[in-house]
Amino acid sequence: MGIDIGGTKVMAGVVDADGTILEKVRTETPDKSKSPKVVEDTIVELVLDLSERHDVHAVGIGAAGWVDADRSRVLFAPHLSWRDEPLRDRLATRLLVPVMVDNDANTAAWAEWRFGAGRGEDDLVMITLGTGIGGAILEDGRVKRGRYGVAGEFGHMQVVPGGHRCPCGNRGCWEQYSSGNALVREARELAAAESPVAYGIIDRVGGQIGEITGPLITELARSGDAMCVELFQDIGQWLGVGLANLAAALDPSCFVIGGGVSAADDLLIGPARDAFRRHLTGRGYRPEARIAKAQLGPEAGMVGAADLARLVARRFRRTNRRRVERYQRAGQARPAATGTVDR
Repeated sequence: MGIDIGGTKVMAGVVDADGTILEKVRTETPDKSKSPKVVEDTIVELVLDLSERHDVHAVGIGAAGWVDADRSRVLFAPHLSWRDEPLRDRLATRLLVPVMVDNDANTAAWAEWRFGAGRGEDDLVMITLGTGIGGAILEDGRVKRGRYGVAGEFGHMQVVPGGHRCPCGNRGCWEQYSSGNALVREARELAAAESPVAYGIIDRVGGQIGEITGPLITELARSGDAMCVELFQDIGQWLGVGLANLAAALDPSCFVIGGGVSAADDLLIGPARDAFRRHLTGRGYRPEARIAKAQLGPEAGMVGAADLARLVARRFRRTNRRRVERYQRAGQARPAATGTVDR
């Protein structure tokens, strides 16, 4: 089973070995003012609900936050109340099955590599464009988490020194120029200034500038609204600049672009590809990485978490089998199984 925990929703699903979702359920994420146990209770309720209709052998969690290198603790989750939370062990104790915890961008990247746009690619970078920018790295078919488990925080690369202030405390972070927040901020600023190019969107929201959202901008861009099309060109160009920087550092064969903003399709991806080619180091003398839109949509994190949990369950069974055999050879009683396994 895979569980995707975001700032607004918790989605759980039973996923087979081919990445097919057999059943899924979702609920709202408890307010971040609530205690960590409230979120854990929500997860347990969803797991128990699905367990009534399916055999669940392991649970994978994709969390929007920093997860430590051994995938047991959520170090920090800005949209939840988790601070150095031992999530894996607490859930394993309550659920009595192996539990795996990872960053949600990592689980989404794994799903796209196994079942989606990244199939056949050994070296892949995933970029998730939502409120901010998330990222994940797969190298030789393995998720690269870094020494402390927080690799892939690409949204906080500085691309404009002294630029827009970011909630992280720095200025000029990439996600301030190529994300859902950046898209909405620019549209609202133009509307607040009563720019002639913004009359269409102002009329659409009845003058209520706070009602301008990313999905609305996407809808208007698809219908040909010139301002909204240009906004996607802007954030697409910044996306391409960031991808060129990542290509210089990581040299992947493929970039997979996911998250809610990617719903704009070629309105976003087209300008990104153009900017990527212009800014790529050694352009004309090196192969260009493929830039593809994610295929699995909002379920990618859940599907990837389930598939990673399946791998953990296999290792768990092998580990316990070896322990049993070792104790049997020694003539001792069989040890009790546990809900976690070293990975």
